[in-house]
Amino acid sequence: MSDLSFLTRQPIAHRGLHDGNNAVFENSMGAMLGAVEHGYAIELDVQLSNDDRAMVFHDSTLDRVTASQGALKALGASDLAKIKLGGTNDVVNTLEEMLGAVGGKVPVVIEMKGDGNQADATRLANAVADAVQDYDGDIAVMSFEHDLLQAFRDTGSKRPLGLTAMGMTEDALEKHRAALAYGIEFVSFYVKELPNAFVSEIRETHKMPVITWTVCTPEDVELTKQHADQMTFEGFLP
Repeated sequence: MSDLSFLTRQPIAHRGLHDGNNAVFENSMGAMLGAVEHGYAIELDVQLSNDDRAMVFHDSTLDRVTASQGALKALGASDLAKIKLGGTNDVVNTLEEMLGAVGGKVPVVIEMKGDGNQADATRLANAVADAVQDYDGDIAVMSFEHDLLQAFRDTGSKRPLGLTAMGMTEDALEKHRAALAYGIEFVSFYVKELPNAFVSEIRETHKMPVITWTVCTPEDVELTKQHADQMTFEGFLP
């Protein structure tokens, strides 16, 4: 198993160190540089462009955080680079651009976002694997979607792979356990659903680290301290 101590050394800024999309937007260059300045690790999201680039963006559509409309994957990286986030000068960046700005100064946790399309999952996993291959810094990759976990594992990348998860029903817990077949090395779990049997098994039986998402309150901080190893936080400075 990889040395994953970098996942638990410092709090992880959710979508970078943004301010709730007022002056500094989530997944923006400003948010990434803010996290670096404060010494926090970074969690960011990636979506696939129509020219097979991993773009740092959470939603499948552009509407919520830009003045543009429609699906992100309908556009290429050069077109997305012209789209500003809110009223800021930050734009939709490629993963390579963000990693170049971070420059290995703090760890980066990449969440791959998909829509269940297997071909797109393979393309996004390949794009992420290519972007991180020669990066000189601590990186981990994760996803909710099992097809993306499998696709990333199939790239042969040696970067640590993790499951992002929520759900406490028996069916949900069994699905989470099925991710072990993809060779996951850590778990990021919804903080409001701690404790649970799956997280306990991951930490105690499989000896893997668990990080939480998204920690916003003192109660969330306490749940993380009791039942996990590090937090992905938003809306305050730990």
